[in-house]
Amino acid sequence: MQVLPWLILLLPLFAAVGIALGALPAHRRGVAARLSVGAAGLAFLLSVLLWSSGTQGEQGFLWLAAGALKVEFGWRLDALSVPMLLVVTGVGGLIQVYSLGYMRGDKGFGRYFAGLSLFTFAMEGIVLSTNLVQMFVFWELVGVSSYLLIGFWRERPAAADACKKAFLTNRVGDFGFFLGILLVWSLLGTVNFTEMSAVLQRQPEALGGLATLAGLLVFCGAVGKSAQFPLHVWLPDAMEGPTPVSALIHAATMVAAGVYMLCRVFFLLDAPGSVALEVIAWTGIFTALLAGVIAVQQDDIKRILAYSTLSQLGFMVLGV
Repeated sequence: MQVLPWLILLLPLFAAVGIALGALPAHRRGVAARLSVGAAGLAFLLSVLLWSSGTQGEQGFLWLAAGALKVEFGWRLDALSVPMLLVVTGVGGLIQVYSLGYMRGDKGFGRYFAGLSLFTFAMEGIVLSTNLVQMFVFWELVGVSSYLLIGFWRERPAAADACKKAFLTNRVGDFGFFLGILLVWSLLGTVNFTEMSAVLQRQPEALGGLATLAGLLVFCGAVGKSAQFPLHVWLPDAMEGPTPVSALIHAATMVAAGVYMLCRVFFLLDAPGSVALEVIAWTGIFTALLAGVIAVQQDDIKRILAYSTLSQLGFMVLGV
């Protein structure tokens, strides 16, 4: 069972690379679709097998060493990551199947499925990450792949503007996330989730007077990715991409990544002396109410769905 998480993670990557390197001609587009959908389906089946086996734990190898900073690349299986892995692979696989008919005849058929596979790989990487640095790398890869998918029909000015808006808006939040990672590492001496939690259990005051700042900087990443106020403006425009892409981003994957990250680092947000959770709760409340009010004033079904998604995300953030 120890090899299953690696297979689940790498299958979409192999599909994306295979499609991209193959540069499949129009008459062989079906090969790209079968490769992508097959990888997604197999990843889901392996995720179900992993869940049914009850396997938990952590495994990795030294990936980056710079002075006192030691970063591993690996996977972490627990009661939080395994259900989310099922959601990512399951929903992603269904969307890929739906895309077979929706994108049939499009000249960018192969490029589309390569982007979907890359996106799935990045989302699985976030879910399985063992530390903040690994999560941040996959976090950025999700941003890149979503940029490519939202702007898939880049010849349309609205789609080109929407993908740039999504990319730049998320980078604002990610800059805060990056600063938060640096601050947490400087205070705790590690970026590994298990080790950070252990340090705070032994030394509850390890973050000192910077506990709130550390929590809010990390929260900045979720503000961008989960489209919370004031970085919510990109999500409605993301509907300019193909409908399956909108489903992938809005339904249960990309925008849920921010909420997942908050759950993963909850021990940081709830550190002694920190009021980060209160700020996060009020941000979620305001986003939910604001998006709900805007949604009832829309007459375009896609924008109604986008703002209703924003509202539900606000409640999810409040629930953290």
